[in-house]
Amino acid sequence: MRKLLNSELGRKSIKEYRNSGKSVFIIVLDNVRSHNNVGSVFRTADAFLTKKIFLCGITPKPPHRDIQKTALGATDSVEWSYYEKTTDAVIDLKAEGYKIIGIEQADGAVELQDFKIEKGHKYALVFGHEVNGVDQNVIDLCDMCIEIPQFGTKHSFNIAISAGIVLWEMNKNLTPTPLPRESD
Repeated sequence: MRKLLNSELGRKSIKEYRNSGKSVFIIVLDNVRSHNNVGSVFRTADAFLTKKIFLCGITPKPPHRDIQKTALGATDSVEWSYYEKTTDAVIDLKAEGYKIIGIEQADGAVELQDFKIEKGHKYALVFGHEVNGVDQNVIDLCDMCIEIPQFGTKHSFNIAISAGIVLWEMNKNLTPTPLPRESD
């Protein structure tokens, strides 16, 4: 086994990324306060060909050096827009036919592994503030909530980790798992 060089990874250029087919997911960040978390979500969104990110409320916006530090250029590839109020973003997404899913510990939430993607639907995944989570006014507009099961003493994952877990789980249900690369 040998580690692959960056030149062997077949990465898309920004132009190729923008012209690629995107997933059925949009990410909504509801008052996420950390620049580093925002940058990490951009990087994860790029990896999963996420259609767009909506930055809402106090969520910091590019360009900012702390966002760029963790995004590693993904703010140039992933489309984004800003809304002062998360509820306005969610209302607009509902009008465009998106199912709104809060990623939150909520009464009646479905565990992530039990959620099934419905063909022909588009999804907006709402991730919340690092301490307070998704605001209740936003939860009230959601079609459902999904909870990531946890087994330790902590009650939540970091928002950037949550985005990675959720996008991985949902994308693996949309497309076949890539075949392993042949070793030389």
